[in-house]
Amino acid sequence: MTDQRIEGVATELQGKAQNGLGRVTGDSKLQVEGKLNEVKGKALDAYGRVIDGLDGMVDKAPVDLRDPARKGLDFARRKPLLTTGIIAGAAMLLGALGRRR
Repeated sequence: MTDQRIEGVATELQGKAQNGLGRVTGDSKLQVEGKLNEVKGKALDAYGRVIDGLDGMVDKAPVDLRDPARKGLDFARRKPLLTTGIIAGAAMLLGALGRRR
């Protein structure tokens, strides 16, 4: 289990607690913060699941590609937001190229 998954579950639980406390006390700001933390936690957990899945695929890769793949995964673990931005940008570029035809 990656750090992102652990942090994601903890953030999601914190958000649920904040949301519940905000509901009990009538504090709408606390409820909104709680909902945001729940979503953030779910996103981190999903990101961690993807990283874990890719980690398993690296072991099945050809020997000469394993080291670069592990370096890429280590980067993705250290910089999740940057990695997500890079992937989103690449997806946008590929989508734009596909529409031009």
